[in-house]
Order: sequence, then structure tokens, then C-alpha cells
Amino acid sequence: MRVVAGKLKGRSLDSPEGDQIRPTSNRVKEAMFNALYSLDAIEGARVLDLFAGSGALGIEALSRGSAEAVFVEKSSRNAQLIRQNIEKCGLSEQSKVHIDEAIRWLRNNSGPWDLVILDPPYEFDEWENVFDVLEAKVVVVESNREIKPGNGWHVQRSRQYGATVVLLVIRDQESKS
Repeated sequence: MRVVAGKLKGRSLDSPEGDQIRPTSNRVKEAMFNALYSLDAIEGARVLDLFAGSGALGIEALSRGSAEAVFVEKSSRNAQLIRQNIEKCGLSEQSKVHIDEAIRWLRNNSGPWDLVILDPPYEFDEWENVFDVLEAKVVVVESNREIKPGNGWHVQRSRQYGATVVLLVIRDQESKS
């Protein structure tokens, strides 16, 4: 797996053995970040990579100009892999890695975030619990289906790439505090 663009373009990232993580394809990653760029959601952003896996999406955001990224991953083995990828890319000063279950961590750290990346396992079905507590300007969701973010949010854009659906979700203007 490689960083697609930015200051780390072409840098190889380590991937976990086995099939516990479903890596985002370069095509999907490029489309996702191009859409985020068009919303001016990357440069200088405070990013949360929830369900971080290998950390590739948060690292991509840092490579493209985000100021800092927080990675949350429940597997200690994968969290160690994220740390290795962060160190390999020289991003330790801009990054924090937490080992915890995503929703539990989010209830204590809801935000505010400039950009949140949600790429949970495809069987994940607790979207409402996530969006109920999340404080963010822009959320990008990678799933295998359309999701409904719930009250206070709207899907700005939805695109399908094979079996992958990418949604850009924005907080409704009237829901901002």
C-alpha cells in the first residue's frame, strides 16, 4: 500500500498480515481526497481516523497538508503497525495513536474535528451512535452501502467504486452551535 499524493507520495506503508483489514484502494483514496480537497477540508485540518486499521487514510491526510491526526484502532497489533507507519513517514510529532473501541473512545473525545475519516468493517451498523456524538465539520465514510448519518447531518456526495461506497457528510448549518 502506498501514499497516493502529497509530500509523502509513493511512500510504502506496511499492511497487516491476513484479512482483518480491508485496505482502501488507491483509486478510492484518490477520489476521496480529491473530493475533500474541493471542500477545502484537508489543509491545516485536525483529523480523526477512527477505525484506523493501518493508518493509511490518516497518513494520506497528513501527507496532503493536514496539521495533525489522531488514530483510533481497537487492535493493539494494528495500533503498533500504525505507529510503525507514522515513524517510517516522519509524522510522529503530528500524530497520536489510541488503542480503544471506536465508539467508546469517541464518547469521551467527540471533537471538535475538522475532518473525520470513518472506515469501519463493512458489517458495522452503529452509524447513528457515531453521528450522535461526533462534532466535526466534514466526515468521510467508506462502507459497502449507503448510510444515513441521522439528524443534523446530510450527505453532500455519494460515489460507488465497485463494492465500496464513499460518502462525504456535512453537518447541517442549523445544527451548528
